Amino acid sequence: MSALNPSPAAPPVRREKAANPGEAVKKGLVWLLFAVPVVTQLYPLFWLLLYSLKTNEEILDGRFFSLPKSYRWQNYTEAFHSGHYLKYLSNSVFVTGITMVCVILLASMVAYAISRFRWKFGGAVMLVFLIGMMIPMQTTLLPLMILFSKAHIMNTHASLILPYIAFSLPIAIFILSGFMRGIPHEIEESAFVDGASVFRIFREIILPISIPPVMTVCILTFISIWNEYILAATFISKESLKTLPFGVYTFVSQYSANYGDIGAFLVMGALPVILIYFFLSSQITKGMVAGAVKG
Repeated sequence: MSALNPSPAAPPVRREKAANPGEAVKKGLVWLLFAVPVVTQLYPLFWLLLYSLKTNEEILDGRFFSLPKSYRWQNYTEAFHSGHYLKYLSNSVFVTGITMVCVILLASMVAYAISRFRWKFGGAVMLVFLIGMMIPMQTTLLPLMILFSKAHIMNTHASLILPYIAFSLPIAIFILSGFMRGIPHEIEESAFVDGASVFRIFREIILPISIPPVMTVCILTFISIWNEYILAATFISKESLKTLPFGVYTFVSQYSANYGDIGAFLVMGALPVILIYFFLSSQITKGMVAGAVKG
């Protein structure tokens, strides 16, 4: 008898999963849940862009949501030159840059001392900074005005930088200390054995490891300070020292206002924040999640 060749095994039959109406409804609700905030956040930006390309007549005729008849790109040219955009931009960059550098240095050192050392008043110091997160900025205007007048720093950039640093430190320390608590102590112990000082460990080990929350603090500080108006309007009256939000008043007179140029100036003022947040938004998520998990 000849050997019988076994027949090849039949391929497995793939069974299509029956469509689950409940699963489709859930996905639709999830998409709707995310679509609503996206639309509500993006549409004002789109509306502002259209607003900046209209004439005064188109803006004042009451049709707020209509497309412009002809796109007035010259509004941006007029806003750039007549609004002294570069002067206000340089002041904002200077104030924001100095504030961010000081916040990172001070907050990282305080967070390192609170989270990595055992000392008697560590918890009390952290509590003081947490209380600082709950103090509204508006309640400090009068005391700060009196203090700055006696210190003769009114109408200087220092009168903005110092409060900005003070109000940015609590959240920065909270984020950085939460991350630093999760760093293994064995790293520092081995460095101490090799003869490294506390400052060298902080500079060469702790700070490089803490780059994600540091980036988060930088972005949050930048966003909160860039368009700040209340303190700037209270402590700065010199035209040469004013920051970007004041450029809008260039196009407003006693009896008229150039609304198209105002919209163009607002777009140019918001553009740096939008670009930085768009390209570095993932760093905010990484820093916040890292601090929450390791804290």
